[in-house]
Amino acid sequence: MSGFIGEFFGMMILIVFGTGCGAAINLKKSYAKGSNWLYVSLAWGMAVTFGVYAAANLGSQGHLNPAVTIGFACFGFFPWHEVLPYLLGQFLGAFVGAVLVAIQFYPHFKETKTAEEGNNVGIFATGPAIKNNLFNFLSETIATFFFVFTLLNLGDFDKGLKPIAVGLLIMVIGQALGGTTGFALNPARDWSPRFAYTVLPIPNKSDANWSYAWVPMFGPLVGGILAGALQYLLIK
Repeated sequence: MSGFIGEFFGMMILIVFGTGCGAAINLKKSYAKGSNWLYVSLAWGMAVTFGVYAAANLGSQGHLNPAVTIGFACFGFFPWHEVLPYLLGQFLGAFVGAVLVAIQFYPHFKETKTAEEGNNVGIFATGPAIKNNLFNFLSETIATFFFVFTLLNLGDFDKGLKPIAVGLLIMVIGQALGGTTGFALNPARDWSPRFAYTVLPIPNKSDANWSYAWVPMFGPLVGGILAGALQYLLIK
């Protein structure tokens, strides 16, 4: 139960801060309008940092990501009996976080009439700069591979100052590899907010682009499993 609670609240914090950043820079009459990719990457990195701190204090290991949980579990770095509570916490926490962002920015959604003006699913979920499903999938796989492999070599990344290192890692990946697909790295971070955007009565919303959603689901999972496999082979 502590694993579920930690992942739930940690993920909720991550989504509120990270997705709220996306809403702030896209929607009309927001003071953050015009901010750039560096701002986005830094905000997501710090969102992950504070999410990991909260999750660890509440009893989980601060995965906040199915690609981390499953990638670790596949090669014995995390017990399988803990996987389902972690996954439930991650997906549910991300959904609740997205709901809170929708409430926070509701008047701004009303003011932003079209997808071209900024009222689009990109606030809540990722999408490719150039649509090419194969290369979009490979981009998510490669970025998540390096993310999870680095986590495995940080040791207990939920301890001490290491969550700050995790946040900086997210920022670096965003700057180096994130421009192709928006660096989901995390199926729960993408799917739950995308689902929230689909079902909530958000004014003037556009299409949720579910035809693309398999990429941020399976690309990160493959990347996480490959990272776990390499780590296992290196320390075997």
